[in-house]
Amino acid sequence: MLKSSDAPNSPVLLPFLLSGMAPFSFPGQTRFYKGKVRDVYTINDELLVMIASDRISAFDVILPRPIPFKGQVLNQIASFMLAATADICPNWLLEVPAPTVSIGKKCDPFKIEMVVRGNLTGHAWRTYSAGKRILCGAAMPDGMKENDHFPSPVITPSTKAAEGHDEDISPEEIINTGLATADEWQILSDYALKLFERGKEIAAKQGLILVDTKYEFGKLDGEIVLMDEIHTPDSSRYFYIDGFEERQSKGERQKQLSKEFVREWLIVNDFMGKEGQTVPEMKDEWVDTISKRYIELYEKVIGEKFVPVTLSDDETYRLILQSLEKLQA
Repeated sequence: MLKSSDAPNSPVLLPFLLSGMAPFSFPGQTRFYKGKVRDVYTINDELLVMIASDRISAFDVILPRPIPFKGQVLNQIASFMLAATADICPNWLLEVPAPTVSIGKKCDPFKIEMVVRGNLTGHAWRTYSAGKRILCGAAMPDGMKENDHFPSPVITPSTKAAEGHDEDISPEEIINTGLATADEWQILSDYALKLFERGKEIAAKQGLILVDTKYEFGKLDGEIVLMDEIHTPDSSRYFYIDGFEERQSKGERQKQLSKEFVREWLIVNDFMGKEGQTVPEMKDEWVDTISKRYIELYEKVIGEKFVPVTLSDDETYRLILQSLEKLQA
């Protein structure tokens, strides 16, 4: 563990393991958190340095092999989407000093994930096919098929667990347990639906359907602020518009851009994150396929060619330092 007392230019700190393999220290660092995908450094209890690694997780388990350029894809899509939705609600982001790095304001997070669903897919479909018609307090009409559009988007929140699986929760339970007040819930749900609508508009221009996604919010100086990533393949699911209706009418699987194909591969190989199960081997060809799918989503969502950037840990660290010095000046 590198110490904050080490000088920034000390050979001890180089090369920096920004891939997330080990923690290191920045000047003024007060906290370090290693998430499933991101490493988050708190600076002077005011700023967050969030580094998107190439780690990939599914069923709350970090898979054994990193995915090339995944961190860059996630970080650049998130920064694009935060800029494209800043008129809807304020967000945490201040600067993107490097392809895998975002720096923003530290907020007091709501321990809720605001999951918005436009289609009956994934967890919602698994719940529906089990005969249930209520998910997290949201009603799901009878007579729907997998991947059908809901009459209007629904919010199916979950609790933000520190460890293990997040759990479904209803708005009533959120308010009764004090995770948010009634007024806060109204603002959160209003923001979430407006963000989802904007996300769908952006996706539609690129020939995609934003199927479902999740948002995380916090409070900063009494104001509710959008946090973390939005509309990325790790937090969202996209279908192709072209051929969607035909595939639905024939009962065929939808062509999608998301991390769901990784989950499906794991399920086929008898892994769902349960005790006693073993993650299947990730061969080079499969890792390359996942990387290409992430890049494809970037290019489809952003509408620009993906330009892979490989910086040394030293270069990335120095860019972060320059940004921090400017932000704290």
